[in-house]
Amino acid sequence: MKPPLLICCCLLAVASLAQVKEVSSFPFKDSVTNKAAGPSPAKPDVLNSGFIDVINNGQVNASARFVRLYVGEPGRFYFPLAVYSGVSSNNFQQPIGAGGVKSNEQLVMNYINPLSGLVNLSTDDILYEKHKKLNTTRLGLIYHFGLRVLTGFRQGPITDPLTGKPINFLSNFFLTGLYFQTGAWEKSNSRNLGICWLAWRYIISSNPQKPLQDMMPGIQTNGIYHGWSAAWGIEISNLVNIKMIYYRYVKKPEIDYSLPIYQFSFNYSLR
Repeated sequence: MKPPLLICCCLLAVASLAQVKEVSSFPFKDSVTNKAAGPSPAKPDVLNSGFIDVINNGQVNASARFVRLYVGEPGRFYFPLAVYSGVSSNNFQQPIGAGGVKSNEQLVMNYINPLSGLVNLSTDDILYEKHKKLNTTRLGLIYHFGLRVLTGFRQGPITDPLTGKPINFLSNFFLTGLYFQTGAWEKSNSRNLGICWLAWRYIISSNPQKPLQDMMPGIQTNGIYHGWSAAWGIEISNLVNIKMIYYRYVKKPEIDYSLPIYQFSFNYSLR
């Protein structure tokens, strides 16, 4: 078993025994809920939220959360499981490389972004420290892991009929890090209390070697890339829900890119 997958299995066992409040990997304000109550049976959590990501290289990603449910024993131990649909590389313009061949630059972002992929099945949570005096200001340990389907394009000479063909492959990812939140509100409306948060995460992406070598013939890779991200966000109900993230690779992919990676996200909820 690969080390990232072994770590994921161990962390899942620990998280399933923790009695904490659940917060998504900071896409959604609605995730600040009491776990003991669980999702309301009268309002299924289906296609009611999503996000739009804008990347500094011009890439725009859009996604809807198809469903969010809980697996385990109600009131005892369980973990959230989410399925995202339509999370993809830039659907508004196809990246074109030299010779008119589609580029794989979008994979640079998709490897290190935990919410990327055509389909994304994952679980995430924040394990908060216990503090009796403070209700809103808290420090926690964040984790997020799962599977996703990524898409790349075969590189090669323009005379090769396979050049430019899309290649879909499964990608594993795992992240963990520190999370801090405190209150946020409008000066004229302190009752509508939201949160302002900071997070630092380390992210590992494990990918099969053969699809990568089919996309970029001649490369030598083990398919494992990793790096870190620093993020800030503010979430106030019926007012604002945005986040900004900076990504930096430690072990970067074999794809040419020069810009630092910045992500700006706008989240929505249809509750």
